[in-house]
Amino acid sequence: MKPLLRLRPYLARYTRLLLWGLVTVVMSNIFTVAQPLFVGYAIDVLKTGIESHRLASGDLLMWAGLVMGFSLVAGVFTFLTRQSIIVASRHIEFDMRNDFLSHIQKLHLGFFQNTPTGDLMAHATNDIGAVRNALGPGIMYPTDTLMTFTMVIGIMLYKDWQLTLLALVPLPFVSAGVYWLGKVVHKKFEERQAKYSELTTRAQESLSGIRVIKAYVREQYEIGLFRELSWDYLKKNLVLARVQSTMWPLMFLLVGFSLVLTLYFGGTRVIEGRLTIGSLTAFFGYLVMLIWPMIAFGWVINILQQGAASMARLMKIIDTPPAISDGDATVNTVTALTGEIEFRNVTFRYGPGMRTVLDNISLTIPAGSTLAIIGFTGAGKTTMINLIPRLYDVSAGEVLIDGVDIRTIPLSVLRSGIGYVPQETFLFSETIADNIGYGVDNPTPEAIGAAAGIAQLTKDVAEFPHEFRTMLGERGITLSGGQKQRASIARAVMRQPKILILDDALSSVDTVTEEEILKSLRTVMRGRTSIIISHRISTLKDADRIIVLNEGRIAESGTHEQLVTLGGIYAELHRKQLLEEEIEHL
Repeated sequence: MKPLLRLRPYLARYTRLLLWGLVTVVMSNIFTVAQPLFVGYAIDVLKTGIESHRLASGDLLMWAGLVMGFSLVAGVFTFLTRQSIIVASRHIEFDMRNDFLSHIQKLHLGFFQNTPTGDLMAHATNDIGAVRNALGPGIMYPTDTLMTFTMVIGIMLYKDWQLTLLALVPLPFVSAGVYWLGKVVHKKFEERQAKYSELTTRAQESLSGIRVIKAYVREQYEIGLFRELSWDYLKKNLVLARVQSTMWPLMFLLVGFSLVLTLYFGGTRVIEGRLTIGSLTAFFGYLVMLIWPMIAFGWVINILQQGAASMARLMKIIDTPPAISDGDATVNTVTALTGEIEFRNVTFRYGPGMRTVLDNISLTIPAGSTLAIIGFTGAGKTTMINLIPRLYDVSAGEVLIDGVDIRTIPLSVLRSGIGYVPQETFLFSETIADNIGYGVDNPTPEAIGAAAGIAQLTKDVAEFPHEFRTMLGERGITLSGGQKQRASIARAVMRQPKILILDDALSSVDTVTEEEILKSLRTVMRGRTSIIISHRISTLKDADRIIVLNEGRIAESGTHEQLVTLGGIYAELHRKQLLEEEIEHL
């Protein structure tokens, strides 16, 4: 249960609501527990009246009225209990979901590369729901059970302590059984949740990759895999259900023993005149009242065990510290970027013991200039530019902007000053306008239209039925690859950043469109530091400086003319691309 102690800050936010809930639990129990007493008194009045032939209907109506009145008031307080404790648990669930999403958004890219999306979805749905159960019913029912138990046992002891002790003999066995079964439930629930994560991960991947699945005619294969995982999940659920189902027969069996003991020994006392029939009837009423607390006790143990297991799973995520964040070294006086970038002896690897991706890179990019990067696949081009917005931190050396180590620049300032078009474009399931204006607060239609014009997207948008208000499918599936890239360029341009990064952002457009985009971008790039990665020489040739990356090092550096004259890697790439263009022309 230790993981549930981490919920104290959430409980503290709703202390008043929870305390009011506890008050209503007490009041509800007071009015509920009194009712068997009234029934017992009514039966004694009935017996006495029949024996003396002096039964007055008014007496029975009075006791019946008291039972009805107390039942009504108890019902009102029960309603208020749910409106306070259960509502508080829903608020805490809402807060936890927001905090969970906020936390995972702060985690570095490496975390998401090693954690399946379906696993995170399982945490955000099933696990947080299980924790909410532990907070709502897990607080309400134990409190209600404890109050009922205390009041009922107190009255029963007052009426006949010997009969009460006999009736309570089975209860220690209930506690022992529930404790043992609770530990088994905890283990089985963790196994079920782990399997649920696998199931949701497979479903998410199948739906995201549906085009590949259909293209390769692998529908039946995926159905088979999903059926197998579903069957495993079903078996885990059945095992958990078998364990949980053992609790209820056990409790009813032990409660039945209590009823038998009460009937025999209580009946003997009535025959001997040591107990009235009304008191015995009240005893039975109180024993019936104890059935729910005994059942609730086992049920609460279940949901607390499940809540603890889910909270432990959530803690693995919540306790993962952001590898990249503002800290004590952050210089909050930096509020804007000018755009000069320097790589100073930068070395990078993705983890301890992994290969070196960038090896001792030193490079200065003057503010307002354009740097182009070219190289073979796997040379480290994307990794290099990912260090600028601190998507990763260097393993050694420094990356500086305006002479300041970027690890000391506030993340919000650093990233808001950068417009980044990644290699893999991503669009949200929103309108085209929403996607273009995503990085700006309250974007105007005029600004969105201007950004689309620079990215040569306006003509394409005009062909859609609702133009900029056209809704896109998941990941922008409505658009072609080139249209998605141009929408991403428009989104980056929309921010008017001091640093513009294009990572192979024109690979899906034809050469004519590429030239038009570059012509428009030259105006945007004037006065901004721009970094362009491309495999096409035509995209790079007008840059102020071009570097060739090879095996994590800068192999060549200079202008287009200088590198062609050098006769190295760049010149060879240029020669091959010219040859390809000639062949295509022929």
